[in-house]
Amino acid sequence: MVNYREIIRLKCLNHSKSQIATSLPCSRNTVTEVCDLAEQKGLLVWPLSDELTDEEIRKILYPGRVKESGRKMPDYSYIHKELAKPGVTLTLLWSEYCEQCEAEKAIPYQYTQFCDYYKAFVYKTKATMRIKRKPGELLEVDWAGNTLTVTDSITGEDIKAYVFVASLPCSLYSYAEAFPSMVTENWITAHIHAYQFFGGATRILVPDNLKTGVIRHTRSEVVLNRIYQEMAEHYGTAIIPARPVSPKDKPNAEGTVNVISTWIIAALRNRKFFSFNELTI
Repeated sequence: MVNYREIIRLKCLNHSKSQIATSLPCSRNTVTEVCDLAEQKGLLVWPLSDELTDEEIRKILYPGRVKESGRKMPDYSYIHKELAKPGVTLTLLWSEYCEQCEAEKAIPYQYTQFCDYYKAFVYKTKATMRIKRKPGELLEVDWAGNTLTVTDSITGEDIKAYVFVASLPCSLYSYAEAFPSMVTENWITAHIHAYQFFGGATRILVPDNLKTGVIRHTRSEVVLNRIYQEMAEHYGTAIIPARPVSPKDKPNAEGTVNVISTWIIAALRNRKFFSFNELTI
């Protein structure tokens, strides 16, 4: 299918028809025809509504060509739900769809069209996969990027306060505590205090790849800090570090960091604290 939306977008960015044809790719004549028809129909504007898929734009540009194809449209709501199950792929669902069409003596869509329509369904409905979390199974931990300031009551010197964050994905119940540094001792202490706050330890712990916790993390091996590993053994938990440069592996901790950065760190920016105990209270 012609990518009508992309043609219109690139044309509105003042790209030449030759550049558009090379980018997509498609013929220059197709680009010229689509641009002329889009201008006539008032569609040569960007951004277009999300509801205007390529199929909808085609119906507007070529109303005379719109007719029933005789093909059976898959139930993409059902397909999207089935994809959440282990081992289920679009290839398997397309195969089952073809068998259903054969039984009903209907014409199925080819695999490419089947996938294109599914992508359009996901884009149009903003469908996302549901991630199920068991209560108390996993704890995500991280340091907040922004810092607070504690003033030394004797010297008047400003000391940075680094905020440790721990979040339970199922309930998003979170714990935060400030420390004067991110050294191993404070890292371990923060975990202990978090477990005390939550009233127990989770089965799985998901930290970032800070040197205080993870010495080396490659595709072939994960080497944990010895003290961190001993802490995990003591609490009977498994440490599964997030993949390097993969914040999606601990999205709840990242989200909690953003909340704390705004509603705690930024909100307290004009207050002066003279001890970490005062800041904690």
